[in-house]
Amino acid sequence: MVDGNQKPLVQLGYMLTEVASLHLLEVAVGKAEELGIKATVAVVDPSGRLIAFVKMAGSFLVASELARKKAITAAGMGMDTVKLEALLGEERSRVLEGLTKSEHFTVIGGGVPLVRDDHVVGGIGVSGGSEDQDIECAQAAAQIVCTY
Repeated sequence: MVDGNQKPLVQLGYMLTEVASLHLLEVAVGKAEELGIKATVAVVDPSGRLIAFVKMAGSFLVASELARKKAITAAGMGMDTVKLEALLGEERSRVLEGLTKSEHFTVIGGGVPLVRDDHVVGGIGVSGGSEDQDIECAQAAAQIVCTY
């Protein structure tokens, strides 16, 4: 389907399956166990809708909200949350302040977009360890998306 200028009105895209989503959780939890942390992991689709979630026993209560925010931010912006902070750091301070007041936005590390063939298919957020540990868990899981 095209408009009057012969531009496509519909785009084909990829969707994460439930099998892939569960595998993302497994990989992130496995990495968290390896690092000795109790993490919460959220996987969202490109629009930020939650499609998979796990809270490891003993994970902090606030980790649930942060994992979801990290995943939503990474999917919605198509960028790792740490890289996003660096990018926004070049803007006026009010830009970063305004964005971080949003209910579904954070620049805390641990949010990674899920990308397949240059298409953002979702986001993963991990929270429960240090920022570096959260990033390591999220990145380990995100790498599997290109193998499915």
